[in-house]
Amino acid sequence: MNRILIVNVNWLGDTLFATPFIRAVRERYSKAYIAILTHPRCYKILEGNPNIDEIIIYDEKKQHKNLLRRFSIISHLRSKKFDAAFILRKSLSRTLLLLFSKIPIRVGYKSKRAGFLLTRKVDTPDKELHKVEYFLNLANAVGIKTKNKNYEILISDNDMKDGKKILESAGIKDKGFIALNAGGNWDLKRWPAENFAKLGDNIFEKLGASIVLTGAEKDIALAENIAALMKHKPFILCGKTELKTLGAIFKKAICVISNDSGPMHLAVAVGTRVVVIFGPTSPVLTGPYGNGRYVVLRKDTGCKIPCYDLKCKDNRCMKAVTVEDTLEALYEIIKHP
Repeated sequence: MNRILIVNVNWLGDTLFATPFIRAVRERYSKAYIAILTHPRCYKILEGNPNIDEIIIYDEKKQHKNLLRRFSIISHLRSKKFDAAFILRKSLSRTLLLLFSKIPIRVGYKSKRAGFLLTRKVDTPDKELHKVEYFLNLANAVGIKTKNKNYEILISDNDMKDGKKILESAGIKDKGFIALNAGGNWDLKRWPAENFAKLGDNIFEKLGASIVLTGAEKDIALAENIAALMKHKPFILCGKTELKTLGAIFKKAICVISNDSGPMHLAVAVGTRVVVIFGPTSPVLTGPYGNGRYVVLRKDTGCKIPCYDLKCKDNRCMKAVTVEDTLEALYEIIKHP
């Protein structure tokens, strides 16, 4: 394999899960030209990755929705003359894209809809694996192995400077703060706002650490709600950071306490201490992975996990993790340098 295309997944956390796979392919084919086909939202995760020669943006729902744009991406892929492609998610449309791009070797997991378009069909594992292992299993099937299963993201010196500026402009000292990431891509993955508020006040009173609330612009209202419940007002950075400046800020934090979310995996990737609260999702399948410094909190409430019952009214799996549980995990993890 001299020219390799990797068709990436669509989400931030999953993209971090894919970085050990990308590294494994580079280790096996050190002189190959390796390109990644990815969604625009995942670009920043992969930007600067030393194992990637080219990042190709593909957005079939928006930018490349119409037929003309779809043909333009096919034309671009043909011009690159890839001799092999790995597809990390089962997708008929993306597998067809590889076929029309005349890539002769197409490796992916068997599926009823798209499997016949692959030249190397890999059996889906008998048991459910963590997403990192699920992707690496695809590599193993063609003789690519690796021992390094850590996430990979480049946080540059400029990112660190930009992160420092954001902290300074908000009046936050470089050291001595703990980041609380209260958002999540669906409500049932969110620990109650009142718990984050109580936790923040306890941290300030017992450790003397400032509290920083992080998140996207959509999390501003949530952060303001948490702040309103606190006696000791936190610093709100929601909507003020891009992905890599958030990573830079996490690097400077004493610890990040978060729900299961993309930013949680970002915090693990940059090597900071992380306490993560799990409820309806499974830490075995999508929890933090690799050699990072993290503690997973989850209580068994008798529910089937993972659970995708979006109509659940009591959210008892998240409420079962107490403020005291989280403080204990925090104290334990900050003992170690």
